[in-house]
Amino acid sequence: MSFDRRTREEQTPGAGRAHDRRNRVAVIAVSAAVVAGLLGFGSYTLLKGPEADAAGEVSTAASRAGDAKQAEPEEAAAAGAVEGERSWDPEKLGRDHVTTPVTYPMRPPVGGDHDPAWLNCDGVVYEKAVPDVHAVHALEHGAVWVTYDDRATDADVRALASKVAGTPYTLMSPYDGQDGAIVLSAWGKQVAVDGADDPRVARFLARYVQGPQTPEPGAPCTGGVDG
Repeated sequence: MSFDRRTREEQTPGAGRAHDRRNRVAVIAVSAAVVAGLLGFGSYTLLKGPEADAAGEVSTAASRAGDAKQAEPEEAAAAGAVEGERSWDPEKLGRDHVTTPVTYPMRPPVGGDHDPAWLNCDGVVYEKAVPDVHAVHALEHGAVWVTYDDRATDADVRALASKVAGTPYTLMSPYDGQDGAIVLSAWGKQVAVDGADDPRVARFLARYVQGPQTPEPGAPCTGGVDG
């Protein structure tokens, strides 16, 4: 018996060619997969760009909306009447400058004839009562006058004084004979509250400091008299 030392591939016609075809097919398949992956990544990148931009725009819009929302309380405070406030017809309130005593129909007064000199009202806190005729002139310039009597607590007085001291076109003083423990007055407008933490305090100040009721907007609150 003779033994053929050739390999089986050599012994089998076409076996080598079949092996080469399988290798080529494998290489082609791998190449196709790589190309497909690159194309897919490229498409994802192209699509992601606009989506990222859109997402950024949405985020920016949301941020602006948040800023606007934060600004809403102050804007809301300046809009509309304050709950419980009293109003007087400004056409019926005198505005003449007089040097004689004036009797006002409300306490504290919210308008009427007044002294030619206004009370300094650039965030001034007066420890003693001030003349009505000077305070009314300050109201004509767009100031808000905060008054209190013995019913107001020391804590409320301190809190109000701090708020007034930091707010231009405001003044504060004690006042006997008013309706509430704490009263805020502007030209033709007035509200009484029980405490400094009443939200109507901030609302009244926001609406009526140099507000739409002001007969002489922009007139000074300095250069007048100090009580």
